[in-house]
Amino acid sequence: MNFDFSGLRALSFDCYGTIVDWETGLLRALKPLLDKTNMSVDAALSAFAGSEAFEEARTPGKRYPLILETVCRTLAAKWNVAVSDDDVRAFGASVPAWPPFADSSSALKRLQSRFKLCILSNVDHESFAGTERALDLKFDLIVTAQDVGTYKPNLKNFRTLLERVSDMNIAPNQVLHVAESLFHDHVPAQSLGLKTCWIDRRQGKGGGASAAKAVSVKPDLTFFSLAELATAASV
Repeated sequence: MNFDFSGLRALSFDCYGTIVDWETGLLRALKPLLDKTNMSVDAALSAFAGSEAFEEARTPGKRYPLILETVCRTLAAKWNVAVSDDDVRAFGASVPAWPPFADSSSALKRLQSRFKLCILSNVDHESFAGTERALDLKFDLIVTAQDVGTYKPNLKNFRTLLERVSDMNIAPNQVLHVAESLFHDHVPAQSLGLKTCWIDRRQGKGGGASAAKAVSVKPDLTFFSLAELATAASV
């Protein structure tokens, strides 16, 4: 690896898929539906990814719990299974229960000793508050889709992040964007000149819940965990 961390002052993070094991959380939340099907894990995650991306693009101003509720009903209809209103509401409210990866909290605390930590997430503030409590730390900046009125990969989300970071007297070339999803994060971030770090949580398997589309992009850094990133940054 040949990357100079010395000029960085802030790290911006995608959360769900990067910091939080959202595939485990999703599969637990989808259990009432999946128990009624013979759907494989990969097929279920792929179906979720497509439905979520479609709904976020169709109704960009809708808060994320309501996006999840719509996706739950869409998947139930697609899989020809019954779903109760209670199951739909529970799925929409499930984000705070999605578990952080085992390394996330400790690695983020290490990184925060040197860098400002920023979140750029496709959820809403109420959902993210539960995640922040689970991680046991406070981020220096939180930008959600609720703030912006659109969902990543829309460039408006990244421009809003850069505007808010600028208010902290931090320039774009002093920011490294850290994310798992190539589609949602690396492509738009790099198009605005940001350096990016891929946290390849699926370790080369590809696909998964964030694979809405195949993309071609080369991150500046690649690690399998946030702990590896913290070690590389010498914290």
